[in-house]
Amino acid sequence: MQESSPAQDEDQDALVDALAQTAFVLTSALNRIAADNDLSITQLRLLGTLRGRSPQMKRLADHLGLEKSTLSGLIDRAERRGVVQRRPSESDKRVVEVTLTPDGESAARRIENDVRLAVEPIIRRLDAADRDALRVLLERMLGPAPL
Repeated sequence: MQESSPAQDEDQDALVDALAQTAFVLTSALNRIAADNDLSITQLRLLGTLRGRSPQMKRLADHLGLEKSTLSGLIDRAERRGVVQRRPSESDKRVVEVTLTPDGESAARRIENDVRLAVEPIIRRLDAADRDALRVLLERMLGPAPL
């Protein structure tokens, strides 16, 4: 294994710090948006994850990093709010999928707009080419969406 130079270590440290600071800013915005919509941050993640998707319960639990029983409680509460529904998979009736209801889709669109408004002042500091380059780099760094 090749050793890194002090300059490379400093660059790596600066990148890690910049990513952490970005995460702090985004987390703060997401927490505020969740509170404004009377949601927990996990409920906010659930709505964001389900936009345009109907994952199986197991895959959803894995994606959100939740135990199956914790996810079941989360889905129960979201069903009572009328924003999600469970349904049997069309390909395997033993498998349960989760999908947004029309009210859930409306809430997800509203929240997506709130997130866009919260992040816009930050990304507006970059010109169009830099924004596109940042998006490409983040997509490469994060890899394909698991769902």
